[in-house]
Amino acid sequence: MKIAILFFLLPLNLFAQAWKVDPTWLHRYVPDVSPNVARGESGCHYEPIFGEGDPENRAMIGVARFGEVRLDSGASCESALLNREEEIYYVLEGQGELHYGAKTYAMRPNDFTYLPPGVKHSVANRSGKAARVLVMGFKIPASIPVGAAASEPKIVNLDNVKEQTVEGHPNSVLYKLLLGPRGSKRNAINEAYLVVSFFWMDVAPGGTNFPHHHESAEEIYLLLDGEGEMVAGGGMDGVEGRHPAKAGDAYYFRPNCTVGFYNQNHPDAKAHILAVRSLVQLPGADE
Repeated sequence: MKIAILFFLLPLNLFAQAWKVDPTWLHRYVPDVSPNVARGESGCHYEPIFGEGDPENRAMIGVARFGEVRLDSGASCESALLNREEEIYYVLEGQGELHYGAKTYAMRPNDFTYLPPGVKHSVANRSGKAARVLVMGFKIPASIPVGAAASEPKIVNLDNVKEQTVEGHPNSVLYKLLLGPRGSKRNAINEAYLVVSFFWMDVAPGGTNFPHHHESAEEIYLLLDGEGEMVAGGGMDGVEGRHPAKAGDAYYFRPNCTVGFYNQNHPDAKAHILAVRSLVQLPGADE
C-alpha cells in the first residue's frame, strides 16, 4: 500500500517542480538589454524589452513586441507585412526614414506613427548618426474585423500634442494623448484596433497617477527621465508594491496587476513616462 501511495505522489511532485507560474509584471532596465535579433541589413539591431525575443515572452497576452531598434548610420531594417498585428513607431533619437507601402517618409526625434495591419513597412537611417526607434506591436484576435488601411501614415511630433489633465486622475500628472482607438477623437492619432491609449506623462514633484489596475488590458511604462517609485503588483499589505525606478526602467503589467508611479518630492524633481495600454482577449473569451 505504501509503495502504491508513493507511486501516485511521485508524478504530482515532479509536475509541481516543473510548473512555471507566469508573472503578473515584468521589469527590464533598457540599457542592460542586449540586441539578439538582427533585422535586415547589417547595422539594424533589435533589443527585445518585452515580447518577441525576450525569454519571458510567454507572459504576454496580446503584446507581440515592445523593443528598441538601433540603426547604425546608413542602415535599414527588413520590411514587415503583418496581417493580424498593429504597430507603433516612436523615434527616441536620431533621424528615421519610414517606408510605408511604396512611399518614404522622414521621421525626427519624438515623432510617432501608427502602422496598421496589411501594410508593408520598415524603418531606415540615412543620416550620419545612429538612430533609436521604439517599436510596439499588438496581436489582433481573429474575432476583430480588420478594415482597409490608410494610404498614407499620420506622423505626429510629441511637441505638437498639448498637455492636459485626465478625468479621474490627479492634477499632479499632465498627459499627452498620442494614439488611441478607431472612432475616438481625443488622441493625436485615432486608428488603432487594440491600443486603448499610447500616452506621455509629465509627473510633478511629489506627484502620482494613483495606483490602479485594468481588468482587461495590458500596460507598459517606460521611464524616460527622472527617478521615483514604480508601483507593480501588491506589496506586503496586498495593496501596492513599490520599487525604486530610474530612467531606462521599463515595466510590463498583466491585466488586474496594480500599476502606478510616485515621483520624488523635491522642487527640482522631474519624471516623464511613455506608456501604452492595449486590450486583451482573456483566456476563455469567445473567438
